[in-house]
Amino acid sequence: MIEHVVYLANSSGLKVGITRGSQVPTRWIDQGAVDAIPMLRVATRYLSGLVEVACKAHVADRTNWRAMLKGDVAELDLAQERKRILALIADDIAALREEHGQDAIREVDEQGLGLSYPVHTWPEKIKTHNLDKAPEVEGVLEGIKGQYLILDTGVINIRKFTGYEVRFRVMDA
Repeated sequence: MIEHVVYLANSSGLKVGITRGSQVPTRWIDQGAVDAIPMLRVATRYLSGLVEVACKAHVADRTNWRAMLKGDVAELDLAQERKRILALIADDIAALREEHGQDAIREVDEQGLGLSYPVHTWPEKIKTHNLDKAPEVEGVLEGIKGQYLILDTGVINIRKFTGYEVRFRVMDA
């Protein structure tokens, strides 16, 4: 029952997402967005999900993580995309306001945020490491994007292994 933000992000192309108001911009960084912009502020998590469903008819709600990790993301004008999506979902928003109250959904004209990540070399082919199948991983850290460590031997989704006990060993080159 806390305020959520419905936003547009460019991680591997345009996508819609939701997050708690307190998680902006942390959520955008976590998913590897190169640009993100708030679109709406809504009263509750439930309501943000209803708005996201309306948006999903016009824009993706998932990141193509393989494309995101290759580092070749086309530039988008998110302010223009926000206007376009808001126009497309205007009837849905009006119906939700009628049911949940006019103040439950507020359009925002907040600035977007451009993000960059410390990546020395982008992988040409995406190979993933899975600690459940191979508990030891070796490689040179080439970069970090979102929740992924990019090694010269493959990528590892750190979020996937939350709660695992991991030991790192740094070796001289």
